[in-house]
Amino acid sequence: MKKIVLGIVVAGLVIFGCKSSASKEKSKTVNITFESKSGSNVKGTATFVEKDGEVTFTANFSGLKQGEHAIHIHEKSDCSSADATSAGGHWNPTFKKHGRWTDYEHHKGDMDNFYASAEGNGTVLFKTKEWCVGCGDETKDVLGKAVIVHEKADDYVTQPTGNAGARLACSAIIK
Repeated sequence: MKKIVLGIVVAGLVIFGCKSSASKEKSKTVNITFESKSGSNVKGTATFVEKDGEVTFTANFSGLKQGEHAIHIHEKSDCSSADATSAGGHWNPTFKKHGRWTDYEHHKGDMDNFYASAEGNGTVLFKTKEWCVGCGDETKDVLGKAVIVHEKADDYVTQPTGNAGARLACSAIIK
């Protein structure tokens, strides 16, 4: 009986060793769903995927007015208010000025504007090494924040919001 138990333990160790080496290559993923806010009909889904130190954010939206729209990460994972102001301001843990992602100064929650088609559909694809998913670094970790889609384009100048207008959709970034 003892030999059988040891044999199972040894086999278990070998299998565990294989799993742990493969887990280094696995990605961290969080899927989110947006709620309409401010009387809009905007809906959407998004995914954050972290792999090899880079986070890829992809999102698809419907119900938008044709044209350019801002999208930002906000500081709180609270979309409870009708206008999404419960999510707070832009996520800015490094206390920088609001701006274009390619500018020296920008909030960690700033992203590039995206376009909605005549049918009201829009897609976002954004990649950065300045974010992480669940790493615990408060200057990089997107968990516990919210993503907001805005009525208008971000002008990248007006402080601290970019003059992007109403908050049309909101989703908390939680597992």
